[in-house]
Amino acid sequence: MRHVEIDAVVPSQRAETVYDSVVQWDKYPELAPHVRATTVHATLPEPRGSSSWELHFRSGLLSWTEDDHFLRDQLLVRFEQSDGDFESFTGTWALRQDGDDVAVRFDADFDFGIPSLEGILDPIAERVIKETVAWALVGLFPGTRISGGIELDGARPGDVAA
Repeated sequence: MRHVEIDAVVPSQRAETVYDSVVQWDKYPELAPHVRATTVHATLPEPRGSSSWELHFRSGLLSWTEDDHFLRDQLLVRFEQSDGDFESFTGTWALRQDGDDVAVRFDADFDFGIPSLEGILDPIAERVIKETVAWALVGLFPGTRISGGIELDGARPGDVAA
């Protein structure tokens, strides 16, 4: 099981505003170059949603459908793959107001279920997931500071990046 985490600070925003923007999964193809497509099956104001994702991955696509649980009063989103390329994929988005800024924490655990290839696939998938989250946050809220040494290259949405 591989663990992915990202911490970010969105300056000068309200946590509810950031939350409502972050969960607009249909915007991610415009925000992150790794995202080929998203399909939102159900979303807010319902407490449960569902979305399908396609990310550029190696020379193909990484695809899954996830069940999303929106806990807006807690500024939390929980997600879990219901179908797709991972054997398991679960995680959370957690937000909190920090003075005038918003702290954002993304955590995910994934497993392809192919032990012989985890040394090859896991690091690539980790990078793609981290960069997708970082691109989305920076695209939604310019000036967002991402921790953890993630450097977004010159790629822009529409570019294909492994």
